[in-house]
Amino acid sequence: MDRIALDLGFIQIYWYSIFIFVSILVGAIVVYLECRRKKIPQEFLINLIFYIVIFGIIGARIYYVAFNFDYYKTNPYEILEIWNGGLAIHGGIIAGLIVTILYCKKKKQSVFEILDILVVGLIIGQAVGRWGNFFNSEAYGGITSLKALQSQGIPNFIIQGMNIMGEYRQPTFFYESMWDLFGFFAMIIIRHFYKYLKTGQLTSFYMMWYSIGRFFIEGMRTDSLMLSSFKVAQIVSVVLFVLGFILFIIKSRGSNFDNLYNSKGVTVDESN
Repeated sequence: MDRIALDLGFIQIYWYSIFIFVSILVGAIVVYLECRRKKIPQEFLINLIFYIVIFGIIGARIYYVAFNFDYYKTNPYEILEIWNGGLAIHGGIIAGLIVTILYCKKKKQSVFEILDILVVGLIIGQAVGRWGNFFNSEAYGGITSLKALQSQGIPNFIIQGMNIMGEYRQPTFFYESMWDLFGFFAMIIIRHFYKYLKTGQLTSFYMMWYSIGRFFIEGMRTDSLMLSSFKVAQIVSVVLFVLGFILFIIKSRGSNFDNLYNSKGVTVDESN
C-alpha cells in the first residue's frame, strides 16, 4: 500500500494526512449545518471548532506517545511525525471535551446543548478518518484467510490492502469505520424524528454506541495501545459506556417535555 498520495520532491503529502483533513472538514460541515438550524452564531462555532481541532490533534498525539513512551524516549524526533500515524482518538476526545467545557463556560452556554451537536460531526469524522489507517497499514487485526475475507463481502481493494507482510489481516479499521457510519445515521434519525429527545441524550448515545463497537473491534486488533496486559482502548470504552449510560438515565428524568433537544434555538452569549 502506497502511503504517499503526492510526491512533489520538496514535500510529500500522505494519504493519512489527507484523510485526517477530510474527516475534520466533513465533521465540521455536519456541525455547521446543525448550528445554523439552531441559530448558533458563526463566530462561536468557528472559534470552538478551531480550538477543538488544534487541541484535539495535540491531545490525540500526546495520548498515543504516552502509551508508547519506551519507543519515543529513544526516538524523540519522531514525536512530531503524525503523518506516520499515531493519533489516538480517545486522547483527542478527552482534549476536545475539555476545550468544549471551558469555552462553553466562558460563553455561558449549555455544555450538553453543544456536545449534542458536536458528537454527530465527531462520529462521521471518525468514520472517514479511519481510512487513513488503511493507507498506513495500521489498525488491523489478526491473521485470517482470503476466503474468510471474501465471504464477508469486503471490497477486494480492502482485502488486498490487508495483505500485510504476506499474510491477510482482519480489516478492523473498516469494521470501525462502518460501525461509526451506522452510528452517524442512527443519530441523524434520532435527533430529527424522536420528538422526546432530551438535551444530553445524543451525547450519551454516542458514548455508548462508539464504546460498544470499539470494545469488541479493539479485541480483534494486534497493534493496540497497552497498559500492562490490558488494551487501553477497551478499558476506556468500558468507562465511557458506563458514564454514557449514567448520563442517559440522568437526562431521562422529569417530564417528556422538559429540556428537549429540538425545543428552541440555542442562545449564545457573545459579550465575552
